[in-house]
Amino acid sequence: MVHPSRSVRRRQTRRTAALAAAVVVAATGALVAPHAATGAVVAAADLPFRDPRLPIGERVKDLMARLTLDERIGLLHQYQQPVPRLGIGIFKAGTEALHGLAWSNNHRDNGNVVTATATQFPQALGLASTWDRGLVEQIGSAIGDEARGMHAKDPEVWGLNLWAPVVNLLRDPRWGRNEEGYSEDATLTGAIATAYGSGIQGDDPTYLKAAPTLKHFIGYNNEAQRDTSSSNLPPRVLKEYELKAFEAPLKAGAATGVMASYNLVNGRPATVDPLVGELRSVSKTPLFNVSDAFAPGNLVGSQKYFSTQAEADAAMFRAGLDAYVGDNTDPTSMTTAVKAALAKGLMTEADVDAAASHALTLRFRLGEFDPDGGPYGALGTSEVNAPEHQRLARRAAAEAMVLLKNSKDALPLDAAREKKVAVIGQLADTVYSDWYGGNAPYTVTPADGIAKRLGTSGSVSSIEGVDRIALRDKATGKYVTSRGTTDTDTVAASADTAGPAAQFDVFDWGEDVVTLRNVATGNVVGSNWSAFVTKDKQPNGWFVQQQFAIENQPDGSVVLRYAGYETGESWYGGGTYVRVGDDGILRADVKSAAEASHFTRETLRSGVAEAAAAAASSDAAVLVVGSMPFINGREARDRTSMELPAAQRRLVEAVLAANPNTVLVLETSYPETIDWAQQTVPAIVWTTHAGQETGNALADVLFGDVNPSGHLTQTWYRAGTSLPSIYDYDIIKSKRTYQYYAGTPLYPFGHGLSYTDFAYGPVTATPGSVAPDGTVAVRVTVRNTGTRAGEDVVQLYDHQRTSRTPQPDRRLLGFAKVRLAAGESRQVAITVKAADLAVWDVTRGRWVVERSVHDLFVGRSAEDIRATASLDVRGEVVPPRDLSTPTRAVNFDDYSGISLVDESKTSGTSVASPEAGGWAVYRDARLGARAVTFTAQAALDGPAAATVELRVGSPTGAVVGRATVAPTGSVYSYRPVTASVTAPAGNGDLYLVLGKGVRISSFTLR
Repeated sequence: MVHPSRSVRRRQTRRTAALAAAVVVAATGALVAPHAATGAVVAAADLPFRDPRLPIGERVKDLMARLTLDERIGLLHQYQQPVPRLGIGIFKAGTEALHGLAWSNNHRDNGNVVTATATQFPQALGLASTWDRGLVEQIGSAIGDEARGMHAKDPEVWGLNLWAPVVNLLRDPRWGRNEEGYSEDATLTGAIATAYGSGIQGDDPTYLKAAPTLKHFIGYNNEAQRDTSSSNLPPRVLKEYELKAFEAPLKAGAATGVMASYNLVNGRPATVDPLVGELRSVSKTPLFNVSDAFAPGNLVGSQKYFSTQAEADAAMFRAGLDAYVGDNTDPTSMTTAVKAALAKGLMTEADVDAAASHALTLRFRLGEFDPDGGPYGALGTSEVNAPEHQRLARRAAAEAMVLLKNSKDALPLDAAREKKVAVIGQLADTVYSDWYGGNAPYTVTPADGIAKRLGTSGSVSSIEGVDRIALRDKATGKYVTSRGTTDTDTVAASADTAGPAAQFDVFDWGEDVVTLRNVATGNVVGSNWSAFVTKDKQPNGWFVQQQFAIENQPDGSVVLRYAGYETGESWYGGGTYVRVGDDGILRADVKSAAEASHFTRETLRSGVAEAAAAAASSDAAVLVVGSMPFINGREARDRTSMELPAAQRRLVEAVLAANPNTVLVLETSYPETIDWAQQTVPAIVWTTHAGQETGNALADVLFGDVNPSGHLTQTWYRAGTSLPSIYDYDIIKSKRTYQYYAGTPLYPFGHGLSYTDFAYGPVTATPGSVAPDGTVAVRVTVRNTGTRAGEDVVQLYDHQRTSRTPQPDRRLLGFAKVRLAAGESRQVAITVKAADLAVWDVTRGRWVVERSVHDLFVGRSAEDIRATASLDVRGEVVPPRDLSTPTRAVNFDDYSGISLVDESKTSGTSVASPEAGGWAVYRDARLGARAVTFTAQAALDGPAAATVELRVGSPTGAVVGRATVAPTGSVYSYRPVTASVTAPAGNGDLYLVLGKGVRISSFTLR
């Protein structure tokens, strides 16, 4: 990694020489292109859009004027079509780069995936666990450099529009894509996303090294039914939580666009939600927004939101998206639909031009049309896996690790005392990739790293602790056997004895899923769609066809159930249970255990016994257990359990019993319920899957070469905690995340221990009283009271004492990571704008800084508070609701049995009651003491009329009015309904109780 200042000077020097060369070429006429208007051939460098001295806006305008309508439409697909007559090549939007260059698609090979071999950093969750903006920005910069390096190798495959980071908030730890996000907190997520995006982009004020795209906008946290479920986002949740995370990097100019999510938001597909277009008013820089893969097709497919693709595409582009991602590399469907939409008046040429100009603006900023490729054009293939990036990967992996527990200073290990170490567990001697990871140039496993750290003065034994078994077909007496490593070498019951080819190591990944690794080949058993083979080193692929369940039968035998993900798809028509055919080949071609072949399971080696023996004969045991990223939660698959797999827990318990000097390393992509381990294991370290330097980094932390400084970015719940439905997005009402959770977590948000201790002095807030437009400096002195240097994350939270609406128990306002030598003290200052304390006022539809005293908490986690202060905020008191002005029904204070739905297919949110009796309340409303008229805009698509009851005080309180809603013929046809209301004197809480199917968009009471 080159220091930014040196990087700028290097680029400027290279660019000066390159521009001079380009001028020479232009003067000789070597580069030529036909002029669109006249057909005349002119030097390409003479075309204004290729002149880097002109402002980008002028260059875009010039190029747009040279393009035909068909050519402009061709820019609206993910694979922007070439314009050979202007020397413009194909441009692919989207290279995956979540925690290193991962993969792209080759348009020359029907869009098939091409996986990058590039530096692999810790998973995104791990990057955030560092709480280190500077480090994350350096990582983003390294990834931007490597994107340029891969682009130099093949620009048509390795595009510079990167689809990262993921900004979805991790409100539910069961989400399958938890590994891709940063935190359950919007402030922390926004800060890390800003750092990552800033690094990717580079430091040039005009040009981009690479173009980060924020995923997935918005309200996306469930994989099951992800394209058909609707995320209910009430205004406060939308404004204070979901949008806040996306807006931070956009306001900072650290992102170049967003990707719309698959789900619906308040009844409308995110692909056509106007919120996407509204982000342009927030962003500091121009945006190029894209759909998710194949999402445009969902609009007429699974979502059935439009009847034709022309309607769907028109709505998508008019809502603010600029790129249709679907149909692989073929833009035909999109161009046909757009032309049909233009012909029918569903969209205009101006809509096409808006999207096309956004696409071109991005390409100009990437330097594509500059003679020298722009200031980053000289970055080449030597950037990929550069030595400085390897060092950065090791540092990141170490800083991401979180010390969860350290009883009696069990850590760090002492290499002089603990010379013989047993490294045990399913992850002890492997480094796993994930769906959004690339190929690591090399990997250092935990066993490798610890062995390297001990060197010749110590010894390491590596034991996976898994059972080795043989499966003997009861019908034939033959052993199940691997017959090779190709896609045609099928697994069969063919051996008379259980030699290595008939031996399998059983890896338990929980939720009844195991993988079977053949001893002879070292490969896992997996489906080739017709039979089973042993061709893959690790579980992989979209359907992860290496998954099985071993089911015990009453007669003492076992059957194999095939559990590849395709078996859960609606189109899957094959079997799920394994049968040995007449030819001896194993196939999943029957649908019940009764029809399946029965096997005798012979345990050749007990993994637990072997591990316990190794631990007992060692000075220390390091257990490395956890998850397999392709199996335990990933895209399209949510978790159903937060428990460690049963076999892995038994292994931990056995090893601990054999050697009390045991360290537990939990390598997972999400929180786990490990109360039992917290109670018994002396030391626990958590890490995500940490990339190519996992082993070295782990050894650095375990032996104290690096003092752990990672902190959790999610709440870890206790076993038995009943979480709300994964489909419930209202974190306020359902009391989700550390902000509202009323229980006692296993590990709180922000938790992380160190090998040293830190003391916090008094907190001061200057000034102590602030106006809504003011700024406060919160200062605290932090002292390292231990005997070794260390880093701590100083976390600042607040709580608003009084408000008209429920407020978080804690809310992160800011944080700072500080490194202190032993005995060193330092004053840490965190600046807070009073505007950051604002809440969304549903009564008036705007941000408001309320008058209140705020408690300020400074500490090492949301629960480990070390010092407090108070701050007087001279804000306003929200007045009583004035229902005489039009009130949007969605701006309620509370609700029950209510769904949020689309008022129309283009804009607006209404409330609806799927069943009779759903209600919404509007608190502290001016009701008056006179007869008034209630008027509401209502829709009802049903055969019979329904009612809207107005009640005061509670949903079962006195009825003060009742309106009848007649069927309107469509959920989108709204008509006014009225009722006479006699309300009690003064202010009160007004409840609207809706009949079945009634939708209300707005109402008045006057």
